[in-house]
Amino acid sequence: MAEQRRAKERKGRRLRTLVAAALTAAVVAGSTGWAVGSEQEAVTGPVPGVSSWRADRTADPHGRPLPDPATASPARIAGFFAGLTEQRRRTLVERHALVVGNLDGAPPKLRYAANSRALREERSQQLDRAADEQQPEQDRAAARARAERYAELLAPGRQILAFDPRGRGQVAEVYGDLDAAEHVSVIVPGSDIDLGTFDRKKDRYGTPTGMGRSLYAATGHRTAVIAWAGYTTPVGLGPDAATGRLAEAGAPRLARLAQGVVAAGGPRPALFCHSYGSVVCGLAAPQAPASDLVVAGSPGMRVERAADLRTEARVWAAKDPGDWIDNVPHVQVLGLGHGTDPADPSFGARPVPSAEADGHTGYFAPGTDSLRAFADIALGASH
Repeated sequence: MAEQRRAKERKGRRLRTLVAAALTAAVVAGSTGWAVGSEQEAVTGPVPGVSSWRADRTADPHGRPLPDPATASPARIAGFFAGLTEQRRRTLVERHALVVGNLDGAPPKLRYAANSRALREERSQQLDRAADEQQPEQDRAAARARAERYAELLAPGRQILAFDPRGRGQVAEVYGDLDAAEHVSVIVPGSDIDLGTFDRKKDRYGTPTGMGRSLYAATGHRTAVIAWAGYTTPVGLGPDAATGRLAEAGAPRLARLAQGVVAAGGPRPALFCHSYGSVVCGLAAPQAPASDLVVAGSPGMRVERAADLRTEARVWAAKDPGDWIDNVPHVQVLGLGHGTDPADPSFGARPVPSAEADGHTGYFAPGTDSLRAFADIALGASH
C-alpha cells in the first residue's frame, strides 16, 4: 500500500513537472518576436541616503526623529510635512533630495523639486565617472548614457514624482496638476520598462510616457496622470514574465503610491495596468485605494475572478482581438502563469471596447475606441 502511494506521488510530481514545462514553452512560443529574458533582481526598500535621513535630528522643530521611509505610512508622511514651515521643507530637500523625492505622501511640488536636485546630483556623478580615464571604456560609456538620460528628465516642464537610480533605474512623471485635479490616473506598465525605456521613441504607446500623455490629452487635460515605472519589470519573455515574483515585489510600491496620492489630499486614483503591469495591479489591489482597476492586454491578475481581488474599485478589462497575449495560456500551475483572462466574461470585469487597439501596445493610441473608453473611466464615467 505504501509503495503504491509513493508511486502515485512520483507520478503526480512528474505530471506537474511536465505541465510546468509545457506551460513555459507555450508562454514563450505564444509570444513570437520576444526574446527569452534574463532574470532580474528586484529593487525594493528605501533609496540610498536613508541612513543620513534617519540620523538627522535638526530638521524637525522639536528635534524628533524624521519619519522612517521604510515604516511610516503615507498618511504619517503627509502629516509630518503639513506641520513644517516652508523653510524646513526646503532644508530637507537640500539635505536629503533623493529621500524626499521618493516619499509617498509628501507634497507633489516638493517632490518635483527634490527629484530635480537629485537628478542634477546623480548627473554630476555620472559625468565625473565618464571623464575618469582610469575606468574601462565600457563603464565610461554607460556613465555618459546615464548622464544624458538624467539631462532629458531635467528638461523644463517635466514633473518627476519619483526617481531611483538603483539597478536599471525607476522613475515616475506627472502630467497635469496633481494638487488640484479632481481625478487622478496611474499608468502601470509591463515588461522591458525602466529608466532607459521610460519614454523611448520606438513603440511610443507601449511606454509609460506615451500611454500617460495620450490619456491626459484624451481627457481634455481635465485629469492628472502619473506615468509610473516604480518597480523592477521583467526583461523579455522568460521565467520573470511567467511568474509573479517581480509583481510581488512591485505591488507594495504601487499600493504606497496610491495611498500617497490620497494622503496628500488627492482622490482615489484609477489604475491603468498594461500587460505584466496588470499582475502587479492584481496583487496590489487589496491595499491600493483605487477607484478603478483597468487592465489592457493582461496575462492574468493571479486570481480566478474579479471578486477575488478584494477591492472596492471597479474592475475593467480590454483585449484587442489581434493581441498576441491571447496566445499565452491563462492558467496558473506551480507558480507559472497568471490565471484567468480578465477579458473573459467569466472573470467578471466590465468590458472595455478595444477592436481598434491594433495589437499589444495599441490600447492608448489616439483615435482608438479603447482610449476613448479609458478617458471616460479616468473622468469617473460609470458606463
